[in-house]
Amino acid sequence: MGVRVDHGGAGRTSIVPGPSQPPAQARVRAFDWLRGLAVLVMVETHSMVFLRKELLATHVAGVLDYVNGLVAPSFIFAAGFSLALVQVRAASSGGPRTSRVLRSLRRIGEVLAVGTLVNWVWFPISVEPGWLLRVDILQCIGLTLLMALPFNVALAPRPRTLAIASLLVGLGLFLVAPFADGVTGPLQDLFNKDGPHRTVFPLLPWAGWAFLGGAAGATAARGTAAQVRRLAVGIGIGSAVVFALKPLWLAIYPPHAFWVTDPANTGARGISVMAVLLLLLAIEARAPAGARRSAAVWLLELFGTSSLAAYFFHEMLLYYEVRGVSLASIAGGRCGWAGFAGLTLVVVAATSALAWATDRVYRRLDRRSSARPVPAVGAVSA
Repeated sequence: MGVRVDHGGAGRTSIVPGPSQPPAQARVRAFDWLRGLAVLVMVETHSMVFLRKELLATHVAGVLDYVNGLVAPSFIFAAGFSLALVQVRAASSGGPRTSRVLRSLRRIGEVLAVGTLVNWVWFPISVEPGWLLRVDILQCIGLTLLMALPFNVALAPRPRTLAIASLLVGLGLFLVAPFADGVTGPLQDLFNKDGPHRTVFPLLPWAGWAFLGGAAGATAARGTAAQVRRLAVGIGIGSAVVFALKPLWLAIYPPHAFWVTDPANTGARGISVMAVLLLLLAIEARAPAGARRSAAVWLLELFGTSSLAAYFFHEMLLYYEVRGVSLASIAGGRCGWAGFAGLTLVVVAATSALAWATDRVYRRLDRRSSARPVPAVGAVSA
């Protein structure tokens, strides 16, 4: 995933049929929409800093908090989807393994680079260099994809095996997550929120979502839209079972942060994320081929394919200080619902403009790099 998320072709997701597969749809726009929705809600989540304190305790704020809790799993799920999709598609095309691995490594490197830049902007790196390695959502995604990459590369020629193995790994990570709260020592920042740098998104349980997404990506790369829908239904049903076993998890695990690492909480999120995904898949299936995109769909696809740029710019717009002044410092804690909605729309509009401009630059650079002649095998190049 780079400044725009590349699924192997012009920043869009696609399904590629195998030699004996029935024809499959050319793109799975629902995953672009899912990521775009996640980014849009992320902007709203961070914009809640504008609300007056008493409004944060209202029922409406509680509903928003629940919806906002679906952002991270959707975002990480979509990242895992993209990684698996690219690897399986590339493997099926018969291209060299090295080039597809290097391409994925480049995307992952961009995610980690932007995450590091954000840490450099926000924290006193000159006083405590360790803040540079603080784990937030981008670091969590980057590190998880680095761990998942060899797994995806090895199993990419066998998509069905990759899908099943990804589901099992994801489930395993969710089930061991409660034990992560007891981790101490130099690796604590990777596994729970109680370390010295207050990790926001520890690898457990969040890495599990990338592997669930990997199962969907492997299925989409060589299957049909119907198979992707069945997988989403299956994950949703499995999530419901895990959620229903809440008394069991509370009985067998040591004390842990329920709202982060408990499998029942993960199951509740899984039900909602899969419901949203199924809705988007249904909308995509019913949309006429070649239908003109509405402004809303354009925005979702922009944020879905330029999610890294949108993440960076909306944070800077909200919190970056110029001579000690930021939008959050001016309007933070001072707005009612109307003011909150208005300022959120302003941030969304500014973010979309900056993401669009970045995407244009990125595509141009991508085309230039792709147009460079590739040396013949055995040739010596500078």
